[in-house]
Amino acid sequence: MNAQHLREIVDRLLDAVRAATGQPFPMDPHQQLELAIRAVFESWTGKRAVDYRREFNITPDMANGTAVNVVSMVFGNRGDDSATGVAFTRNPATGENTLFGEYLVNAQGEDVVAGIRTPKPINTLRTEMPEIYAQLEDLRAKLEGHYCEVQDFEFTIERGTLYCLQTRNGKMNAPAMVRTSVEMEREGLISRNQALLRIDPSLLEQMLYPRLDPSAHIDSIATGLPASPGAACGHAIFDADQAQTLAKQGMRVILVREETKPEDIHGFFAAQGILTSRGGKTSHAAVVARGMGKPCVAGAEGIHVDVRLREAFVGDIIIREGDRITIDGGNGRVYVGEVPMIEGEFSPELQTLLHWADETARLRVMANADTPDDAKRALRYGAMGIGLCRTERMFNAVDRLPLVIDMIVAESADERQRALDRLLPIQRADFQSLFETMAPRPVTIRLLDPPIHEFLPNENQLLEQLDVLRQLRASARGMEILTESVRQQRNNESEQDEGHPLGQLADSRLVDDAVKRKEAVLRKVRALHEINPMLGHRGVRLGITFPEIYRMQIRAILEAAAECARSGIEVSPEIMVPQVCTAQELRRVGAYVNDIRAAIEQAYGVQLNFKFGTMIEVVRACMRAVSLAEVAEFFSFGTNDLTQAAFSFSREDAENKFLPMYNETKILQDNPFEVLDVNGVVKLMELAVNWGRETRPDLKVGICGEHGGHPRSIGFCHDIGLDYVSCSAPRVPVARLAAAHAALGSSPAGET
Repeated sequence: MNAQHLREIVDRLLDAVRAATGQPFPMDPHQQLELAIRAVFESWTGKRAVDYRREFNITPDMANGTAVNVVSMVFGNRGDDSATGVAFTRNPATGENTLFGEYLVNAQGEDVVAGIRTPKPINTLRTEMPEIYAQLEDLRAKLEGHYCEVQDFEFTIERGTLYCLQTRNGKMNAPAMVRTSVEMEREGLISRNQALLRIDPSLLEQMLYPRLDPSAHIDSIATGLPASPGAACGHAIFDADQAQTLAKQGMRVILVREETKPEDIHGFFAAQGILTSRGGKTSHAAVVARGMGKPCVAGAEGIHVDVRLREAFVGDIIIREGDRITIDGGNGRVYVGEVPMIEGEFSPELQTLLHWADETARLRVMANADTPDDAKRALRYGAMGIGLCRTERMFNAVDRLPLVIDMIVAESADERQRALDRLLPIQRADFQSLFETMAPRPVTIRLLDPPIHEFLPNENQLLEQLDVLRQLRASARGMEILTESVRQQRNNESEQDEGHPLGQLADSRLVDDAVKRKEAVLRKVRALHEINPMLGHRGVRLGITFPEIYRMQIRAILEAAAECARSGIEVSPEIMVPQVCTAQELRRVGAYVNDIRAAIEQAYGVQLNFKFGTMIEVVRACMRAVSLAEVAEFFSFGTNDLTQAAFSFSREDAENKFLPMYNETKILQDNPFEVLDVNGVVKLMELAVNWGRETRPDLKVGICGEHGGHPRSIGFCHDIGLDYVSCSAPRVPVARLAAAHAALGSSPAGET
């Protein structure tokens, strides 16, 4: 451009300023400076700044305004010996210890960051301006030495002179953060504690779960709750049986349901991920998916799921069974088609960092695991034991569920015992495999917790199945009559009917048996119906009403331990009783344990070493901790139910209805089902810990609810003196680093 072009541009700018403000552009430089300073201050309340603070939860206590620096201008566009650029002291994508950045010759900084010109990689400057490049390397070392952190800085070269304009801590992805922490500690730039503290524990999820390729730009069709992190792609399948069948044939499937139930468990095993249109972050689907380390999007209310039609609708978009979909459990988004993904990575640097974390932390980190495969996965993630094994998950396996149903529909104690006798060796084998996998680490096994009706189909399903069976029975009986008539006619005619289609008797007896069984199940479903089953006949109440159920499970646990002991395998089982609200309940189950223990020790000729304790998830249990500790050797807080009880919130309904509004309007600072409620639930926990240890000073106390994998909640657990936290296996590394942060005093004591 020549001078005339520049004059024309300036005139147009002046006209634009007058049109926008109604005032001429000020010619007084002091007035210009004042307006510029005011504009920077006012930017604090601009939409972008407000949105950014909301997204990253930057509160006024953390930052409540901005600053303005007034400096002299330097020019990178004064010829070929001038330039401008942006650089990082280390590669922000990989963490590699090398100068990383871009620059432009004869340009200003806006030309680089606005993307209107294609910049050159910083390495090119080594040959284009070797002296300046050497100065940049010196500047890189000086900045890191001073700030002890990777720096993102801007520079200008004006006629051969290098100027550093600004610097700030560099933003990096999780792999780069981990690598730089380890390498900077080894280089002596930072201490080991600083290496641990510079990484937000929740960042580690980026490394451990598959995630969508950030370079793929595809619009989502719906958004639900990010219930279990990671991304998955597969064919949409609308029932668990079909998911299992197709998965066995090698198909990758996404299980799509309105909501999931325990009987869908085989579909979870088969699926790459789970999508539900109802439910919250602590719903059945969410909890099971997290335990398995599978992505889950829950409560995607924009999606209407019609299981009977095997279709899902999002506005005008129809997802039919077999269509490919992609879900992102990290942000709750749902996509049509296949979105490219990047696999997670458990790097050597991460192993080193977590080893440092374990040496620093006081809290031990256990895993919630229900199968030997779960246990092996937990060990890979560094779990120090199993803090929660949910025995009902074992009951839901396809080969066991019929036996469980037989036990439930039994009309007498003898019939129920026969069904339990068939379950006993299966449970014993389950527990023995878990003990052997985790030996010598502790394994905490929770006795049956949910209401037993959860193992049965719902009433509407049964009525539909009975209608089909009764029609089939009528057809079968009609065919029998017709077949018999034809046979008699042929006999009269002395003809053989062998091989003739009507010569094959259509036996209705099998259909009759099926109808009778469905009717028995329907009667039991109606008999077990409860207005509020989560506060009803479940947990220890079930174990006392039907003692044979808990006796079978206790026998299976202790016999498995005895088998291991006889084989020379050191195991540490712990028997946990759920839903306890009085010491009398615990004593009753303890009596079962003592009777069975004596019999097994005599039969096997071994001495059994195990702990007997309780899950603390009822408010009254917290208040009665003194007496509970007389019987229990350990407490484990079930914070999902305890939070629900403390707030009188239904987990699934609250997260889908009013909790987002409560958080947005600051009625509550956090979702209490994600972050422990420090002013309510944590206070209850602290009382229970202190009172329990008054009775039993060596009382072991932990947490096995989903909060056990949340960094801030782990900080609270550390503060009130818990011994361990337990979480789903893929969150174990997050919890290990968070436990180290808590020990180093970085846990926030924020209000909830």
